[in-house]
Amino acid sequence: MAAEKNIDPSELLSDNREEGFFGVHRKAFTDATVFDLEQQKIFEGTWVFVGLASQLAQPNDFITLQVGRHPILVAANAQGVVQAFFNSCRHRGMIVQPLRSGNRPAHVCRYHGWAYDSSGRNQWVSEVKDGKYPDCFHEQSHDLVPVARFDRYRDFLFLSLNPDVPDLETYLGESRLFLDLLSDQAAHGLEFVSGSAAYTFRANWKLQIENALDMYHFNHVHVSYVELLRRREASVALGGPPPSGANAGEQGTFSFGRGHAVMWRSRSRASESLLAKRHDAFRQRMSEAQLKWSDTGRNLTIFPNMQVVDNVTSMMLRVIRPVAVDFTEMRTYCLAPVGESDEDREARLRDYEDFFNPSGLATPDDNVIYEHSQSGFGAELAGTTFGYLRGMGDRGQSRDSMPGTDLGVANSDWIVGPRSLGDETCFHDAYREWARLLAS
Repeated sequence: MAAEKNIDPSELLSDNREEGFFGVHRKAFTDATVFDLEQQKIFEGTWVFVGLASQLAQPNDFITLQVGRHPILVAANAQGVVQAFFNSCRHRGMIVQPLRSGNRPAHVCRYHGWAYDSSGRNQWVSEVKDGKYPDCFHEQSHDLVPVARFDRYRDFLFLSLNPDVPDLETYLGESRLFLDLLSDQAAHGLEFVSGSAAYTFRANWKLQIENALDMYHFNHVHVSYVELLRRREASVALGGPPPSGANAGEQGTFSFGRGHAVMWRSRSRASESLLAKRHDAFRQRMSEAQLKWSDTGRNLTIFPNMQVVDNVTSMMLRVIRPVAVDFTEMRTYCLAPVGESDEDREARLRDYEDFFNPSGLATPDDNVIYEHSQSGFGAELAGTTFGYLRGMGDRGQSRDSMPGTDLGVANSDWIVGPRSLGDETCFHDAYREWARLLAS
């Protein structure tokens, strides 16, 4: 669709708490001008997730990625200090390191041979003596340009291309409590199991933000997956099929501000023996409250590009990369504790393979839904959708009954109910942050 000019971000969001209405304009998903603003104001304007510390555990390790429109090189130098730079040669702008990851003491531009060490310092300008450069060339730095902000929280690395962002812990807020639940499962840190999957869908990236927090769709979109699990013999390692009906337990959400949210469910497919084994392993690192919450399934979104699904029986991390207003790249990883036993690793991988990646039994369902949704958004004359209202009615819950206080949650919006609740208010924070950043 051709870009429409002079889009007013305030017109894209209807956020009226007094009247109990929340809506997002269809143009938010279809207009190319909005997408360009998102690249500039969101992906290049706030903190984004870039990787795990374990990916850069050795001196001279590196990873590369795209942040907004910018290629980025994240590298551990010879002393093991991790830094992030624009992956662009200072000579003619070509990317310096085309590989996704590896270990290199030097990064050499393949175009004209300019070389940089793993600290980003320029070490070589080829044929410099014969180049007849002007004096101003020799007076300037030729080092790779560092990004504005780079920081780490526990196992997770983040950067920002904007220097005027809050410190990382402030940005993460109480979502840090749920990152802690992930990191505290691993005595020696978290790692990505070798290999990853990348796939694309022809739809807007924000549909992925919504879907990972959306329990309402599960029994409709993934009915074949649920039925398959019910037909399988119960596994000693993983337990039986997902609970349903009266035995399904509770489902709830927390909205942490700045777009971060988590959807949790009180019962997983994990067997009692697996839960007991986890408790024995985690008890030295976790409080009693953390042990209790580690038994819940949790879908955590760190706005704008990181999602972690902890099913208890496996963990998956997604990285979202918008490519166009109607085209999104996803990269997914199996997340695991460093040094876990071969038996636990195999069980984790088999459970991970069931659902996730384009080869899984459920992820393709979601991708088809995204593309059908993108097509449907083209019906602009059909007006506002009602896809953000579940959970906005009278909740009948007092602050005294708020879950998560034992974990340290104190200042976050929340809701709890049966699995069929399918809360949609947990999408609101992401769109409020989205609108705030677009207008900034």
